[in-house]
Amino acid sequence: MNEYKIFINGNFIEGNGGMGEVINPHDNKVIAKYYIASKEDVDLAVKSARQGFEKWRNTPINKRIRILQNLSKLLQENVDKIAEIESLNVGKPINASKGEILAGINVLDFYIGAINKIMGETIPTLPGLFNYTIREPIGVCALIVPWNYPFMLTMWKISPALACGNSVIIKPASWTPLTAIELAKLCKEAGIPDGVVNVITGPGNTIGSYLVSHEGVDKISFTGETKTGSEIMKLASNTVKRISLELGGKSANIVFEDADIDEAVNGSIWGIFYNSGQSCEARSRLFVQKNIYDKFLSAFLEKTKKIKIGNPILKETQMGPIITRTHLNNVHSIVERGIEEGAKVVYGAKKIETEDLKDGNYYLPTILELESTNNTCFKEEIFGPVVVIMPFETEEEVIELANDSKYGLAGTIWTRDVKRAIRVSSSIRAGSITVNHPLTAIPGLPFGGYKQSGFGRELSLDAIDLFTEKKSVIYKYDENPFNPWNL
Repeated sequence: MNEYKIFINGNFIEGNGGMGEVINPHDNKVIAKYYIASKEDVDLAVKSARQGFEKWRNTPINKRIRILQNLSKLLQENVDKIAEIESLNVGKPINASKGEILAGINVLDFYIGAINKIMGETIPTLPGLFNYTIREPIGVCALIVPWNYPFMLTMWKISPALACGNSVIIKPASWTPLTAIELAKLCKEAGIPDGVVNVITGPGNTIGSYLVSHEGVDKISFTGETKTGSEIMKLASNTVKRISLELGGKSANIVFEDADIDEAVNGSIWGIFYNSGQSCEARSRLFVQKNIYDKFLSAFLEKTKKIKIGNPILKETQMGPIITRTHLNNVHSIVERGIEEGAKVVYGAKKIETEDLKDGNYYLPTILELESTNNTCFKEEIFGPVVVIMPFETEEEVIELANDSKYGLAGTIWTRDVKRAIRVSSSIRAGSITVNHPLTAIPGLPFGGYKQSGFGRELSLDAIDLFTEKKSVIYKYDENPFNPWNL
């Protein structure tokens, strides 16, 4: 069994916080052990990152580009290995894992291309003065990554952070630490200076809290649940850290009567059941116009039953297990509460206990019909393979339904009417709206939310703003003496 160490100042060391176990959600067997960081280890990582920052920020731009290109090449050479680890650790179907690893590499390549284009500006100002602005790295960045997309979301954060000249401390989720540590190995091999990339592990309520409160950390980038994001804001306020948060979601999926029904069904199934529904932008509230509702629901149900559920390591698997037994029970508990409150079960709403899958955390893709928005399953982010479906009659009605949420991360519209698509997109309070497809995570396009889904935009050039400070330099070239008080 592999033992994974924390990574500080270019070295793999044994953390002083004890040992943790990594569980395969397919059968709940231990597949690895890892060392947990102590507060003293966090102090060491911050000190290392501070020293690494001074080295990295002063590395010539062309050299920084070449080093990160080395990392990209090494990642491409190790796609299959990293994908297998991700599947075993997270329960993702192997094809999905491989796609996400490649997507993470694409994000890195995007920001490598941006490194020598991080520019300032000149601004006309008072006579005799010349102004220019520059973008400078913030410093030590704590990157806190969730368990649902461990590698890909690490790449979303580390890529712009390093491109801008920062150093980083990565804290993966305790359930899924493996690929962050594998990434650290490749960072060292690529030639990234010691101290620039550090990886520590440990519980969020102890090690995570200590890290985000640390005076030596300048910036926090967090992806995870809204409650934790709120706590991070409070902790970060004591030292006025720069923060960006990508939090929960309860995204709407709207199917109008003129949509291509077959395409809308296929896209809607993928939009909720991909990654077993464990996606912040999962289209978990499905609204279908009334005169096509029965036809759509019949097709949606028929195709949902065909989803291939099974061992993630098999190439034919389309949907794997839920991350842990605890989370599986939580998902089922929310569904049962929704049923008690009036939700009608169209399909699913139960754990899978067949002989080949009974040891894992498997849950049937679940479709619930609702008559009222006053239902737990309409309001709460379930973070599992559960969709609620409701009919609507008018455009105005469905806009109100879509916006009836404390979240505002994403949304999808299915229609052939361009004017309607633009009208409804403009009316929905969410950070990403897709039309006639469900894809939101595309390198170069901004990703982030409104309302309690957080703030800040990742994946795009907007992330340069998240990882830099803007400095204004005002130079006096007028030869007249500066003596406003006539001293």
